[in-house]
Amino acid sequence: MPPKSPTPLSTSSLLIWLRRNLFSTWYNGLLTVISLWIIYLGGRGLFRWMFSQAQWTVLQANLRLFFVGRFPIDQIWRVWLILVLVSAVTSLTIGVVQWNRILPISMGLLTAISLGIVPLVGGQGPELVWVAAIGSVAVLNLLGGPWLKTHLSPRLLSRGLPAVWFLTAFIILWLLMGGLGISTIGTNVWQGFLLTVVAAVVSIALSFPLGVLLALGRRSPLPVIRTLSVLYIEVIRGLPLIGVLFVAGVMLPLILPSQVQLDAVFRAICGLTLFSAAYLAENVRGGLQSIPQGQFEAAKALGLNPMLVLGLVVLPQALRSVIPAIVGQFIGLFKDTSLLSIIGLVELTGVSRSVLSQPRFIGRHGEVYLFIGLLYWLFCYLMSLGSRRLEHQLGVK
Repeated sequence: MPPKSPTPLSTSSLLIWLRRNLFSTWYNGLLTVISLWIIYLGGRGLFRWMFSQAQWTVLQANLRLFFVGRFPIDQIWRVWLILVLVSAVTSLTIGVVQWNRILPISMGLLTAISLGIVPLVGGQGPELVWVAAIGSVAVLNLLGGPWLKTHLSPRLLSRGLPAVWFLTAFIILWLLMGGLGISTIGTNVWQGFLLTVVAAVVSIALSFPLGVLLALGRRSPLPVIRTLSVLYIEVIRGLPLIGVLFVAGVMLPLILPSQVQLDAVFRAICGLTLFSAAYLAENVRGGLQSIPQGQFEAAKALGLNPMLVLGLVVLPQALRSVIPAIVGQFIGLFKDTSLLSIIGLVELTGVSRSVLSQPRFIGRHGEVYLFIGLLYWLFCYLMSLGSRRLEHQLGVK
């Protein structure tokens, strides 16, 4: 007999799902009702506070401070241009790698909603133009990405996209720091969410290759390299992050010669990078241990040298199997940037403290911390969503 076709989704299938998952037994049904009642009570109180008691003027009056801190007002165009570049490169990559008709529609709706929200928070004409440019570039690249995928060779795309990202990173650093035709801006004015994102992205980009090297060093047959790698990993993993940041931000200038002056942001990024690399090394080592020994022997039998064995056979499989753990470490690193305020850097959490110290906004903790919590959650969720998409693309189970 031919197999029966699956039953289409309907009201009856929804009831069956509810019965199986939420009301399968009397105590599961009781727990479901109690949980829904607790959610209702909490949500009702939260919505009542949000719409009748909260004073959201604290966000409207300090929105620029939350995002860019004391970044010069006449140079804000650099931050907007960076957002346009990031939107363009990201949307182009998504359009080329994975085409989805819903993405351009969603981006267009998001842009329309943003254009409606900007005036409500005190935005002017230039802000509307920049938001429209960001959304338009994203929609065009999402629509044009599949065309590039069909008209360009896969080899050119595989080499071109990393080159575009690499070039964009240098352009972003040039726009932030200045020089070469534009005025120089010191890192002491990198504050707010701008500093949080820069510190997290740079630390992630630097800690990943360092973690891979440490993982390979820990499995090295050379005793000196293996011992140094193990010593570094175990020492760093035995220290709290705040201790590493204090050493990098406070003790390091006292240890180094007076002629050597390291920037505060650079020292903080070094501390985050060194700390995260030790944990990434253990994640990657777990992936390396999951590769069967027959893979190494087969690669050697084909005549591949050790570098090609690692680059073409071992590392692709090892990194593919530990994507969730690596992305989880990246998410943790992004949230750990909140500790930078303890060593004197005014990132997003530090800005919230300065906002709450303003006389007219004393006691507005709920509004401020709910806002920055939503920002942290949004970026962490986007990283998690990208991880799941990558796992699905690579067939990770």
